[in-house]
Amino acid sequence: MDYWYEGNLNEKANRREENGITYYIRGLRVVKGKRLERYGIQTHFVEEGESYVDLVRRYVLPIYKEGDILSISEKVIAMCQENTVYMDEVKVGLLAKFLSRFGKKTNSGIGVTETHKLQLMIDMKGHALVIFAAIAGAIGKLFKRRGVFYEILGVEAAGIDGFYEHSAFDEYHAMATLTPKHPHQVCARIEEKTGVPAMVVDANDIDVVILGKSTSLKKIPDGVLADYIKDNPAGQDDECTPFILIRDIGKAEAETYVPKKAAKKTK
Repeated sequence: MDYWYEGNLNEKANRREENGITYYIRGLRVVKGKRLERYGIQTHFVEEGESYVDLVRRYVLPIYKEGDILSISEKVIAMCQENTVYMDEVKVGLLAKFLSRFGKKTNSGIGVTETHKLQLMIDMKGHALVIFAAIAGAIGKLFKRRGVFYEILGVEAAGIDGFYEHSAFDEYHAMATLTPKHPHQVCARIEEKTGVPAMVVDANDIDVVILGKSTSLKKIPDGVLADYIKDNPAGQDDECTPFILIRDIGKAEAETYVPKKAAKKTK
């Protein structure tokens, strides 16, 4: 059962400070017998061109413990890499305008209802493949199978994030981030420079995709790593918690955690 939440996840009762760092308890999750506590580390709004290594040093190292795993939002890495597109750089064509009429807004975003986002997919993948994906997606819906459209177009298309008119951040009203470049190398560099094992993820309230991970995490299947953050502890609002520190607490008592009240649940 999936649980949907409304608004910011940074509940005051879950707020903690350590070594000058503010973080939020995101609850305990048991995966493959491991008792994993997650901490949403609050940062400033990360601008284009910042160093992701410096960000990890500044916000993560002060509370990191050996054995922890760092989950990083793909949006932050894309911003650091300046892998972004602005709305005025996208020329919307007839196909995007037509297909956007058949899209559906979801709890996790606007999807292909935004013509600029759909046009970016067409620019990346070509008209023919997008038309095929749209037809296949429509057929999939008849059989109650979600996500066929993005399965066909791949992670590059699915990773376009932005152009949100109602985003809590003004920057994302007219800007989109793209899938990070060389995410495995990004994670390897973070571990090399900071000693923190990391994974770059594309996560929302529907799905979690592992885009890259450090060499030391290669032995852990992507499906297991995704399960660590299946409930999307980074949030979908203006939490500014792109870093989720995952800690195996063993048999230790978990931190007191006040969960966000679920708005609704879906099967």
